[in-house]
Amino acid sequence: MIQIGTYQFDLNDPMVLLVLAGIGAALLLLILLVLVLRATGRTGRAIDPMAHHLQLLGQRVQSLSDGQQQLAGGLHHVSEAQATSQTKVLGLMEQRLAEVNRAMTESLHGTATRTARSLGDLHQRLEAIDKAQANIEKLSGNVLGLQDILSNKQTRGAFGEIQLHDIVQKALPSDAYTMQATLSNGKRADCLVHLPNPPGPIVIDSKFPLEAYEALRRAETQYELTEAQRMMRTAVRAHIKAISEKYILEGETADGALMFLPSEAVYAELHANFPELVRDGFAAKVWIVSPTTCMATLNTMRAVLKDARMREQAGAIRRELAALYGDVDRLGARVENLDRHFAQAAKDIGEIKISAEKAGKRARRLDNFDFEELAPEPAQPKIVNIEP
Repeated sequence: MIQIGTYQFDLNDPMVLLVLAGIGAALLLLILLVLVLRATGRTGRAIDPMAHHLQLLGQRVQSLSDGQQQLAGGLHHVSEAQATSQTKVLGLMEQRLAEVNRAMTESLHGTATRTARSLGDLHQRLEAIDKAQANIEKLSGNVLGLQDILSNKQTRGAFGEIQLHDIVQKALPSDAYTMQATLSNGKRADCLVHLPNPPGPIVIDSKFPLEAYEALRRAETQYELTEAQRMMRTAVRAHIKAISEKYILEGETADGALMFLPSEAVYAELHANFPELVRDGFAAKVWIVSPTTCMATLNTMRAVLKDARMREQAGAIRRELAALYGDVDRLGARVENLDRHFAQAAKDIGEIKISAEKAGKRARRLDNFDFEELAPEPAQPKIVNIEP
């Protein structure tokens, strides 16, 4: 950029470069001409042509000067037009940038609002997921703990006893059963329900062998499945036989017993795939019950106990009814006496009312009596008795 006075010329502009090249060429020619004149000063005949050439050169220089001025004016107009165009373009660009900035601001604000709302929803969902995860972990721990309990035979038996105790406690009154009752043969029953004769006290056993059922669930091949089913039949039949021999005592217990299964799945497995074991239980009078069916059975026992206790209390009820009849008879006699007293009192009250009415009438007559209308009575002579 070159500034001459108030004008600025861009060196990258071709017109400016052309003008500068012309001026440079003119100056170069002028210098060469001066050198030539000095070199040929001794030659007089060359002066006139050189003068003519100088005149022509001066004209060309003048023409170049005029062209330069015109070029300067054109460049000035071009510069003004370019400045005006740049101003308009800058204004349009500023306006467009302002619109774009406003649109971007609104868009960013809306996006930020939606993003904040989405983040809030996401935070709530994450909290819900965390809570669900905590519950799942807790349930997983409980399941693992239950598996540990069921994997050990002693702890599994204790678990079944606790579950049976909870069910019996909810279904029967506390004096209707005994946990860990010892029979006359020295065997200890998990629960003995004191039913009246018949059928008599009945035993509930909760020591069911789950090893065969667990092997049945773990079976992957047909051979393993067959072996597990064989173990299941053997274990259940042995358990039914043990209950029948240990807990069904003639003259002491009922002629049947209950085998409690602490799992509905095992109960369903037996009835679905091992119906012969259920029939074996019926034949041995050992009834297989699950937590649900055990509760139903105990509710039936509760009704039997209630009926038996009502029969036991029938004599007392009849005595109470006789005493109640005597009380009602005495109450009738006393009501009759009270009725006579009420009749006498009513009669006395009637007589009192009659006397009150008479006294009222006399009082009214005395109130209407006029003493001034009475004539004075004559004075009676006083008689004096003279005794001899």
